[in-house]
Amino acid sequence: METLLQSFPVALLIFCRIASFFVTAPVFSARNVPNSVKIGLSAFVTLSVYMIDGINQTVPTDLSYILLIIREILIGLILGFAAYLLMTAVQTAGTFIDLQIGFGMANVYDPMTGASAPLTGNLKYAFATLLFLTMNGHHYLLDAIVYSYRWVPLSNVFFLRLADGSIAEFLLRTLGQSFMLAFQMAAPIVVALFLTDVGLGFLAKTAPQFNVFAVGMPLKLLVGLAILLLLVPSFAFVFSQLFEVIFTSMEKLLGTIGQRPG
Repeated sequence: METLLQSFPVALLIFCRIASFFVTAPVFSARNVPNSVKIGLSAFVTLSVYMIDGINQTVPTDLSYILLIIREILIGLILGFAAYLLMTAVQTAGTFIDLQIGFGMANVYDPMTGASAPLTGNLKYAFATLLFLTMNGHHYLLDAIVYSYRWVPLSNVFFLRLADGSIAEFLLRTLGQSFMLAFQMAAPIVVALFLTDVGLGFLAKTAPQFNVFAVGMPLKLLVGLAILLLLVPSFAFVFSQLFEVIFTSMEKLLGTIGQRPG
């Protein structure tokens, strides 16, 4: 009984970080993944982590234990949110493309997030998710949360990092990086459609009798879909670079909260 009373608080703290990570991490946080699967996977990973890093650890069981639970939940949420924030660059790029093509008003319901999403963004996000699973990205996410206990053990200084603004600065940089990646992914189609608009403007000036409005929308739609079709083979390379940025950012976040294990 004494051993159980010592080990349960440690296991509960581990479970709080891992379960909160699965709430925000890409792929695992999707609405079509049942909650029972998330809880069961969290419990299984918790057991594995406890057998590796949790044995012989002790934590205070007074009122400060509540602060420890809040701290572990915040660490898991931020770690998963950093990966999700960069993953949403795919849908942001789709929004930029849809605004240029003319699909901006044709948002559809996304069952993964439970919100409306752009058509092209949904297509790209489906490609990204499939490639993420094909490249074993979910295994790297599990590695990240398991090895986070070597970077950020249960006795960490998360609240000090939160107070000095280093975590907020990291999240702002990650947000800016997400928008930059979205611009880079959308740039070929956006530039081509901008040049199409410029060409139609010259046509309207040189031939005023030509009905640009009747031709402009179908032409931009055809140009946008044709370039998107040409870019589909490059998705594997583009998304592999995106996934590399995601895992690098998660490593930087762990280094910001804790320190690299020796």
